[in-house]
Amino acid sequence: MNRPAAKLGAGKGRSRGGAFHSDPRNLLTSLVLVFPLFLIYQIGVLFTLPVLNGADFLTVFLFQHLGLSKGTYLAYTFGVATAFAVAVTILRHRQRFDPRLIVPVLIESAIYALTMGSLIVFVMTRGLGISPRLAGGAEGFVAQQGFATRIVMSLGAGVYEETVFRLGIMTGIVALLDRILGLRRWLAVLLALIVSAALFSAMHHIPPYGDPFRVGLFLFRLLAGICFGLLYWYRGFAVAVYTHALYDLYVLVVQ
Repeated sequence: MNRPAAKLGAGKGRSRGGAFHSDPRNLLTSLVLVFPLFLIYQIGVLFTLPVLNGADFLTVFLFQHLGLSKGTYLAYTFGVATAFAVAVTILRHRQRFDPRLIVPVLIESAIYALTMGSLIVFVMTRGLGISPRLAGGAEGFVAQQGFATRIVMSLGAGVYEETVFRLGIMTGIVALLDRILGLRRWLAVLLALIVSAALFSAMHHIPPYGDPFRVGLFLFRLLAGICFGLLYWYRGFAVAVYTHALYDLYVLVVQ
């Protein structure tokens, strides 16, 4: 079982024919595929304020604690876009982004997004005997917002929640348990998967926009977090982000 870092950094080197290897899970591909969602969300929040994604700690800090103006915020977003361009330029020397990967990644993510909810409901009702309450259902704060706000928040959830809970927390816990404490790899991954999913679920109950705690709702999001974690580990960061964003779009916008 490979570490996520190894997957995100895959695709280095050249083949015998001199061409770069192409891997849909390498860091360059993840950055290129995820960045459009990040940019749409960053600009979109200017029209959804004060509503922000709960995992978007940086934007919350900028607006609520530093009193950042919208003009300064746009300058900050431009700076992030510039840093992204620099990172892509550097990574292109070691990795390759194949534009042909865009459609397969979107199709794969859409399939996961459309089937994940039904799978979780099946596990809860048939396996655990617990009635699920879908995340972001009719009683959720975001679900009661306007159409455009729901779209922006769905994209932001995909980008920021996967960045915080999978790319950050899950990877960090695996590194701590495996590399530093010397725990067996499979056990480190299992613990990281469960802990990151539990924190992900708990975050959705934090005031002021969090839902009232209910066992069924918490368990549903816990299982969803496990699904996202498995996708991140085995299919890469971009697939996890797009699956999360498309799932939220389906629940909050389409249904």
